[in-house]
Amino acid sequence: MNELESKIINERSSALEHLKEVLSQESLDAWKQEHLGKASLVMSMLGKMGSFTPEERKTVGQAVNLVRGVLEEAFKEKLELIKRDALMNRIANEKLDVSLPGYPVKRGRFHPINLSMREIYRIFGDMGFQVYSSPEVETDQTNFTDLNIPPHHPARDMWDTFYTEDEGVVLRTHTSPGQIRSMHDYYPNPVRVILPGACMRYEQQDQSHEIEFMQFELLAVDKGITFAHLKGTMDDFTKRMFGPTAETRLRPSHFPFTEPSAELDMACIFCGGKGCGVCHGTGWIEIGGCGMVHPRVLEAGGYDPEVYSGFAAGVGIDRTTLLRYHIDDIRYLRNNDVRFLEQF
Repeated sequence: MNELESKIINERSSALEHLKEVLSQESLDAWKQEHLGKASLVMSMLGKMGSFTPEERKTVGQAVNLVRGVLEEAFKEKLELIKRDALMNRIANEKLDVSLPGYPVKRGRFHPINLSMREIYRIFGDMGFQVYSSPEVETDQTNFTDLNIPPHHPARDMWDTFYTEDEGVVLRTHTSPGQIRSMHDYYPNPVRVILPGACMRYEQQDQSHEIEFMQFELLAVDKGITFAHLKGTMDDFTKRMFGPTAETRLRPSHFPFTEPSAELDMACIFCGGKGCGVCHGTGWIEIGGCGMVHPRVLEAGGYDPEVYSGFAAGVGIDRTTLLRYHIDDIRYLRNNDVRFLEQF
């Protein structure tokens, strides 16, 4: 054993003897700095390896690595021992004063979207509609084809769809697939359901758009359903949701799964129909689409379009919430900012 090896071995013995006297976290940190820090003998030897002969590098390197491993392991064991002793000391000496008052529990509240949904359920419940749940992950068949949107149809471009790695499986782009599922479940009886839930579209996020939004679908299927039933139902809903003075209109539009189709507009509640920045000067705000259920959709649901008819409507719950509470940015609804949510 040469002089360098002997010096390193002596350092190990000295450090381990010194470690026996360490009793606190502070003295342990000082011990580590002295024996394993950059200025310690072990670490300084590593820095001098370039000046040693090949034979010295081999023997000294092995000795340094051995001693460093021993000291690091001893340090870990001592650290655990000190932590355990500190814990036992706290348990023995510290006491819990159970007479002190506890922390107050803050009262929770409903999210504004949930407040709107509960009001929507109440309104349509009064009209005899039942809540029907449908899946958020849909098949291409139910999400598009059964709704009169075959694979080659250009109307598919209206929805920025999230496709999954499983062929024929998509994230629901609208709540309309629930029309097919509810008709299959209710056939041959009349249908009167509200279909709420989350929809996903790959849209650019701004103050009026999110990639996920809440929507509800309205569906009524029976013998003798007319466009007048649709107009009366939606007009009654609008007045109950936004106040008895709310004014509505139906504007001709197109949807593949309804014929005829219309957009449901409401007189702007911000300017009273006079025209402002919110309604882009038109005096009207679009709140949803609607129409008479297309005969092909009735057939896909199992109903004979020669005997049955129906109406459907789709309304964004997020947009309804914005209008109901005069919120100017849809992103507030999902930012989880307590300062915003505490207002409701």
